[in-house]
Amino acid sequence: MNKAELVSKIAEDAEITKVQAAAALDSFMTGVTKTLKSGGKLILVGFGTFSVAKRAARNGRNPATGATIKIKAKKVAKFKASKELSGKL
Repeated sequence: MNKAELVSKIAEDAEITKVQAAAALDSFMTGVTKTLKSGGKLILVGFGTFSVAKRAARNGRNPATGATIKIKAKKVAKFKASKELSGKL
């Protein structure tokens, strides 16, 4: 499912227009982004938890040449599904 299909599904289920559904989805994604950027967590009971994880710097290999390269440390978004969501899959 892509974003357009999700917007259509939200609009159908909530009986709102696609424009309103797109605005709601954009607002949700903006809220998640701001929360994670500030270092916080977003917990949706029954769905899962969005959080930020830190990846340490490490050495890797260039697949084309085989040369060792340094990969910088970075922060990544992480999602952990709730027990309830996992049980439905």
